Amino acid sequence: MRLSSKLLGRERQASQAFILITVFLDVLGIGLIIPVLPTLVGQFTSGPDEQAHWYGILAATYGVMQFFCTPMLGALSDRFGRRPVLLLSILGLGISLLVQAMATTLTTMLLIRIVSGGTASSFSVANAYMADVTPPEQRGKGFGMLGAAFGMGFIFGPMLGGLLGGHDVRLPFFVAAGMALLNWLYGYFVLPESLPPERRTAFSFKRANPFSALLNLSRLHGVGGLLGVFALTMFAQFILQTTWVLYTQFRFGWGPAQNGLALFCVGLIGAVVQGGFQGRLLNHFGERKLALLGLASAAIAFACYGLATAGWVMYVVMFGNFLAYATAPAMQAIVSKAVGPSEQGLTQGTLNAINSLAIIFAPLFGTTLLARVSHLPAQDWRMGATFYVCALLQGGALLLAWLHFRRHAEPAGPEAANAPEYQESV
Repeated sequence: MRLSSKLLGRERQASQAFILITVFLDVLGIGLIIPVLPTLVGQFTSGPDEQAHWYGILAATYGVMQFFCTPMLGALSDRFGRRPVLLLSILGLGISLLVQAMATTLTTMLLIRIVSGGTASSFSVANAYMADVTPPEQRGKGFGMLGAAFGMGFIFGPMLGGLLGGHDVRLPFFVAAGMALLNWLYGYFVLPESLPPERRTAFSFKRANPFSALLNLSRLHGVGGLLGVFALTMFAQFILQTTWVLYTQFRFGWGPAQNGLALFCVGLIGAVVQGGFQGRLLNHFGERKLALLGLASAAIAFACYGLATAGWVMYVVMFGNFLAYATAPAMQAIVSKAVGPSEQGLTQGTLNAINSLAIIFAPLFGTTLLARVSHLPAQDWRMGATFYVCALLQGGALLLAWLHFRRHAEPAGPEAANAPEYQESV
């Protein structure tokens, strides 16, 4: 693939820096509210089981909107460019966080989640932006840089959110809204467009429909079988993300500050692995072997999380699971190299639609299961039920990936990897 001359050399590196900063600021704002959102929900509920159920409903509502809207916004970015869609997403996030900070009922919070989920396309469009400005042979490293920016946001966001939430549970929402609006201003004045007009494609509701988009992506030669891997992995990850704060609260008595510190460590590990070692790991193992090793590591880590009876054990497992953080960039690179430049927005939006499906069902399943065991003694091994399920899901993803890679030989080079067999559904 020949990149536009405007995106080569220093200009291409500058564009990468712009999008990395944008993703960092976006995640920083989101990370601020993670340690305190369950606590805020708890102000409107009467007990742990009701708190867990409502938190799951709010998360699932967000996922429903993402599932239907994100592929459409990704396709719109293929038609009108990445910049306007990205700015719309960031602005929607800032406004929704500001309103959420002043919410006084669960109904208001539910309505806010509908709006914010509908505009939450920033990460899929950011992935497409990175694909625009990065040669195919370097996309694994490029997605690793995005993952590092994401991790850096999680280094500081949850920790700061936990500290602020210790003073006022609503304060992190106001700060997060301010960060998102500053991010929008930054993007408006600094962020360049990455997709030149000659590489844009016409918008089609048929292609932007999430079900059609998933079907089309499943037809890509050498990629379709990986959708099951993505689905199982994301389901496990979102069960963890949805239940982590409540689980550690119920089992270890952690509050916003303790969870902020734990999530700080998660972000630190992700940033170090994806930002400092992703390229070396890819060179040493290759994309496929690295993905398999990361999936195996995650399966073991989930089982250990569930069996932990002391908070410090969670940190030991967390740091020992470093290879899992290199999995997503490797998988994204495999899929990205299977499509042409005009399809990157739709492709990344479709992958995000899988995330959205996981956001719909994982919170409902995970919080329901957690609510059922929330009455058990903290040291009871059954308290880790949600993580045992996650371990099984990751094990299934590992098996599917291994079978897929056995059936499909690895392309000989970037040119072969970038020759998609893509047919639009009829």
